[in-house]
Amino acid sequence: MSTALDLLDGFGFEAAAIVIGPEGVRAARGDLDLVRPWRSVTKTVTGTACAIALQEGCADLEDPAGPPGSTLRHLLAHASGYFYESDSTLQAPGLRRHYSNFGIDEAARHVERAVGRDFGDWVQERVADPLGMTGLDWTGSASVGAHGALTDLALLAGELLRPTLLEAPWMRELTTPQLPELVGIMPGFGKQDPNPFGLGIEVRGHKSPHWTGSGNSPETFGHFGMRGTAFWVDPVADLALVVGTSHDFCDAHREVMPRLADAVLAEHRR
Repeated sequence: MSTALDLLDGFGFEAAAIVIGPEGVRAARGDLDLVRPWRSVTKTVTGTACAIALQEGCADLEDPAGPPGSTLRHLLAHASGYFYESDSTLQAPGLRRHYSNFGIDEAARHVERAVGRDFGDWVQERVADPLGMTGLDWTGSASVGAHGALTDLALLAGELLRPTLLEAPWMRELTTPQLPELVGIMPGFGKQDPNPFGLGIEVRGHKSPHWTGSGNSPETFGHFGMRGTAFWVDPVADLALVVGTSHDFCDAHREVMPRLADAVLAEHRR
C-alpha cells in the first residue's frame, strides 16, 4: 500500500522525511540520523532563541539594531534594508522584504549582547537542551550554520506545533507576519506580493508559487535551506513535515515538495 512519503522517490536522489502530529511522529522514511546542513533552516532556531530572549525581557523588538533607523524586528523579518551577505544597504528599513543572511546574523549579535552570553551557548541552553536536540551542531553563522539530523529538526518542528518554550504572545510574534504588507523576492520562487515573514521564520500566506502545498493554510510557517533541508508547520491542519535530501535545492524540490505536502495533508489531517 502506497503512502504519502512514497513521493520521496520522485526527487530522484536520496531523501528522507518525518510527519509529526501533536502526539509525536506519525510517519517516517529514509535516513533520519544522517547529519545534514540545515543552511537557512538555521534561521528558525535563531528566531526561536531570539523570541525566548524577548520573552525573558532581555531585548525588545523595537531595540535599535542594524543600519540607521532599523530595529531588531526589521533584522529578524528581513526588512532592515541590508544586502544578502554584507552590511551594505539596498534601501531604508521597512520599505521592502529583502532576504538577508547578514541581517539575521546581526540580530543574533544584538541578542548576544543583550543576554550577555555567546549566542550559540544561548541556543544550546534555551532551545537545544530543553528539546533534547542532542545532535545539533551549532557552528558559525546564526543564519546558515547549523547541522543536524532530521530527528533533531523534528523535535523543533514538534515544539513549534505544540509550544512549551514560548508563551502564546511570543509564539505569535515568532510565527505570524511582521510588517505584513511588504513585497519582496522569495529566494527560488521570485517576487511575492506580499512576502510575509515572521521572526526568522517564513510564513506561507498566499505566496504562489511556493514550496509548501496548495492545501497548506496561509498560517503555515517554516523554512527551506538551499542544501535540501526543509520543514513546515501547519497550525490549522495540526501537522508538521520535516524533509532532508542529499541535493541542493533545485527544480525537483520545487516540483516534489508541494505534491508531498498535499499528500501528507490528505493522509494525516484528522
